[in-house]
Amino acid sequence: MENKIILNNKEYIYVINYKKIKNIYFRVKEDLKIYVSASYKVKESYIRKLLKENEKSIINMIEKTKEEKELYYLGEKLNLIIKDIKPYIENNIIYARDKETALEYIYSKAKDLFQKRLDSIIPLFDDLPDFRLRVRTMKTKWGVCNKNSMTITLNTKLIGKSLHLIDYVIIHELCHFKHMNHSKEYWDYVEKYYPYYKRARKELRY
Repeated sequence: MENKIILNNKEYIYVINYKKIKNIYFRVKEDLKIYVSASYKVKESYIRKLLKENEKSIINMIEKTKEEKELYYLGEKLNLIIKDIKPYIENNIIYARDKETALEYIYSKAKDLFQKRLDSIIPLFDDLPDFRLRVRTMKTKWGVCNKNSMTITLNTKLIGKSLHLIDYVIIHELCHFKHMNHSKEYWDYVEKYYPYYKRARKELRY
């Protein structure tokens, strides 16, 4: 049974699935409905209370799911035109034989572009160690700095974000070579190279 709730001044649909479980779980599917798994003993009024209390996290889940449904390249939304040809992008249109092929093509551009951005940022620092760039798809992180392997790993999905956000993630991870934490000293160091990091974090939900 579908129910409605107002979150962040917008109406959303939530669906409760009662199961033999102890905890309550929220997830958002491609239809952008909120699916709640809960014990048979849990009242709907309590579920609504939890939805309200976790409003920010749930809205983030919805926005993230929206982004995953659509195709973006460097911050621009792409319209997909289905054609049985080699994929290419032109005037915010991507031509490909299907959505999966289009996404693969967008992701294939990530490594070279990230390396170019990295090469332009490295000269800003004067105390970086030798390290390597890795690119892979990650579910919960935009980037990772690993001092043991001397690598910076960037999430392939960043290719969908604007260049200034890609630059922020690169700077964020480079700063970890100096501070392997998120202390005040670390954020002061980030601010030195990226003064608007708070705005970038908000855009990325970082």
